[in-house]
Amino acid sequence: MTTYKGACFCGAVEIETTGEPEAMGYCHCASCRSWSAAPVNAFTLWKPQNVRVTKGAERIASFAKTDLSHRQYCNSCGGHLMTEHPPLGLVDVYAATLAGLDFAPGVHVNYAETVLPMRDGLPKLKDFPAELGGSGVAVAE
Repeated sequence: MTTYKGACFCGAVEIETTGEPEAMGYCHCASCRSWSAAPVNAFTLWKPQNVRVTKGAERIASFAKTDLSHRQYCNSCGGHLMTEHPPLGLVDVYAATLAGLDFAPGVHVNYAETVLPMRDGLPKLKDFPAELGGSGVAVAE
C-alpha cells in the first residue's frame, strides 16, 4: 500500500496517508479561498482511517467555522495540515502538503463562487456532488 508523508511549514507536525485518496480536485468556495490565502484550493479526500499524525499531535490546533469543516493547523508555525469533514466522513489533506503525491484532480466544487475561472475540461459543479449533500448541478466552464 502506498504511503505519502507530509508536514506543516516548520516540520513540527508530520502526517502520513496510506492508500489512494477517495477524490482529488479543486474547491472554489470563499471559505477555502480565505483559509488558503489563494484563489483556489487543491484538495485530496481520504477516509479518516487512512490519515495519521506521526509526529507533533500536541501542536495541532483546530478551527471550525462550520460543522462541515474542522480545519487543522500547526500552532507553532500556522502551517495548514488538513480539514476534517465529519458529515462527509472524509478528511481533506491539502494536496501541497503530501510530498510525492501525483495530484490528479477530477472535479471542481463550489465553482459558482470562483474568482479564477479554470478551463481544463474537468467537471465544474455549482456546489457539491449530490452524494455529498450538494445539488450535483454542473455549470459551464
